[in-house]
Amino acid sequence: MFNQSKQKPTTKLMWQAWLIYTALAAYLSEEQTLRQACPSCDATQSCNCSSMGLDFIPSELTGKITVLNLAHNRIKLIRAHDLQQAVNLRVLLLQSNQISSIDEDSFGSQGKLELLDLSNNSLAHLSPMWFGPLFSLQHLRIQGNSYSDLGESSPFSSLSNLSSLYLGNPQFSVIRQGNFEGITFLNTLKIDGGNLSQYEPGSLKSIRKINHMIISIRRIDVFSAVIRDLVHSAVWLEVREIKLDIENEKLVQNSTLPSTVQKLTFNGASFTDEYISRIAVLLKEITSLRELEAIDCVLEGKGVWDTKEIARSRLSSVETISIKNLTIQDFYLFFDLEGIETQVGKLKRLSIVSSKVFMVPCRLARYFLSLLYLDFHDNLLVNNRLAETICKDAWPSLQTLNLSKNSLKSLKQAATYINNLHKLINLDLSENNFGEIPDKCEWPENLKYLNLSSTQIPRLTPCIPSSLEVLDVSANNLQDFGLKLSFLKELYLTKNHLKTLPETSAIPNIVAMSISRNKLNSFSKEEFESFKQLELLDASANNFICSCEFLSFIHHEARIAQVLVGWPESYICDSPLAVRGAQVGSVHLPLMECHRSLLVSLICTLVFLFILTLVVVGYKYHAVWYMRMTWAWLQAKRKPKRAPAKDICYDAFVSYSENDSNWVENIMVQELEQACPPFRLCLHKRDFVPGKWIVDNIIDSIEKSHKTLFVLSEHFVQSEWCKYELDFSHFRLFDENNDAAILILLEPIQSQAIPKRFCKLRKIMNTKTYLEWPPDEEQQQMFWENLKVALKS
Repeated sequence: MFNQSKQKPTTKLMWQAWLIYTALAAYLSEEQTLRQACPSCDATQSCNCSSMGLDFIPSELTGKITVLNLAHNRIKLIRAHDLQQAVNLRVLLLQSNQISSIDEDSFGSQGKLELLDLSNNSLAHLSPMWFGPLFSLQHLRIQGNSYSDLGESSPFSSLSNLSSLYLGNPQFSVIRQGNFEGITFLNTLKIDGGNLSQYEPGSLKSIRKINHMIISIRRIDVFSAVIRDLVHSAVWLEVREIKLDIENEKLVQNSTLPSTVQKLTFNGASFTDEYISRIAVLLKEITSLRELEAIDCVLEGKGVWDTKEIARSRLSSVETISIKNLTIQDFYLFFDLEGIETQVGKLKRLSIVSSKVFMVPCRLARYFLSLLYLDFHDNLLVNNRLAETICKDAWPSLQTLNLSKNSLKSLKQAATYINNLHKLINLDLSENNFGEIPDKCEWPENLKYLNLSSTQIPRLTPCIPSSLEVLDVSANNLQDFGLKLSFLKELYLTKNHLKTLPETSAIPNIVAMSISRNKLNSFSKEEFESFKQLELLDASANNFICSCEFLSFIHHEARIAQVLVGWPESYICDSPLAVRGAQVGSVHLPLMECHRSLLVSLICTLVFLFILTLVVVGYKYHAVWYMRMTWAWLQAKRKPKRAPAKDICYDAFVSYSENDSNWVENIMVQELEQACPPFRLCLHKRDFVPGKWIVDNIIDSIEKSHKTLFVLSEHFVQSEWCKYELDFSHFRLFDENNDAAILILLEPIQSQAIPKRFCKLRKIMNTKTYLEWPPDEEQQQMFWENLKVALKS
């Protein structure tokens, strides 16, 4: 019994361990399977499984995934369990597969999904059951499938948070009432309805507001019906691929409701002369319309419009017309727009870009009374036709004119015509090939902005108006900037050949300046700080010489990061070679290179101080004297050991201290030189050759003396002079013959008191008898006798 009861808990623990192991193995297997199908899913919240040839949605997706990209694969169906575990998905991309079937509850776990892209698949129908659980969905892309309609009811009724919806395809042909029930607001609605043949009026009325409505449509009757529904809900209506033909029905049938369309865009549309006249009348009914735009459109006609019908209709509310890349098939037969003068008086902005405009008749130009902005970018305007386009009294209110990328050749001629625009403030003449610039031009007196970039001008002259606040002369051949523009606030000099910043005296009020991609090597602290009002400076993409001065300024100027545009990544050193390619802000040159003059000055100062110290020390310790004595001794050493007898002039050379001179001169000299026979003594005071160096005198005197007599005393030992004599005279003296030295002690001296440098003198005193001057007069006679004997020996 005891054994059985003990075995049951053990078996239970084993089963639990087995279950944990099985679950863990299954989890690891799932992770491995997912990793093999989509390697980027490993330990990330975003899985990019696009273009991997997948036939099915990878199994075992986890709840960690928020973004799943399965685009451009071969997936044909979405099964109910495929996305069951991916409960935190925010983005699901399934476009460009072969999906033809979706189980009704496939998205049942995707309550957090915000973007679903099913575009460019093979869906033949749409089921409301798919989108029912997607109450958080904001963006839905279902265009490019094969469905022909949206069904009998709305597949979007549960998508209350939907913001953008893209639908339609080449087979899409029917829109029914109720198809958009449940949607009250869309930021963007795009319908590919190129083959749309049936539109039930009121189908789009359930959407109360659409900020941007894009619809591709060809049939004019469908277009009219769509416009009538959208005129009270869409803010920007963009119509694509339509071929507009005659239509007599009104676009606005219910005039009691306010229209909301503010901008109407025709993209890729084709117009006939007849419809131009008709649409001009019909669009006037949309009283909210302020902007009309035509992009990549074709005009099939010669400009023969029914101007009388246009004139009879109400005044247009359009203030802005933009035409880009308009193609006129019979361009050479096109009329001069006569008769539309009455329709342009309220227009404020006109852009005709890339449309081969070569002139505007002066007669027509004078009717643009309210026009403030005129853009003729990328056309065929030439100087000769400019006289017609900008004639006197033309464009009377114009403030901004863009004539860039035309065929203008003469800047002086262009300025003369533009001078007729008395209210002009902004002028763009860029990308015209002027080549030269005159010394003087006439411009409108209120001109503030001038763009002359990419016009091939080699220099700047007073032709540039002094009233400018903004000047752009980028991409030219400028070598310098010597023009004085006192009111200039912005200057653009990009892509020229300038080597230095402009003088601040020429542009004292500059606030922003671009001098990137020039030949600027550096700029100094003084240049930078001279621009008192400068807030932005773009000096990037130059070949900077990272000198010590430049780097010191860069590292210590606090405003660099706030003022320099593109700092620090766009400021690169070109030299020295050791730091080429490095960012200017991160370069630190060696101390030796950056402070070379200071270092040289410091070394020179140290050398000078060292020499001065040597001089002072040498002077204090008589180093020069020592050197000269050493030289004299070396010369003496080279002489013969003994002088010839004929050269001996003295019996003794007397070395003594000046303090003992009284005894030497008054007692010893009297006693010896008046003896019989007399002794001839050599005394430095009396017998040294005047003007001859003292050391030479000492050496010569010793060599010319039979003996050397040292009068020793405490004064002798303490005397520096006597030390010098002993130093240099004893070398030769003691080397030749120690008996030639006679020592006289005027007073008792211990040999230990003699300096160590007088080692030979100390040795003589220890080994040789010396004469002591007796204080007793009776003994002094004996002293003199002994001295005379020593001198004669």
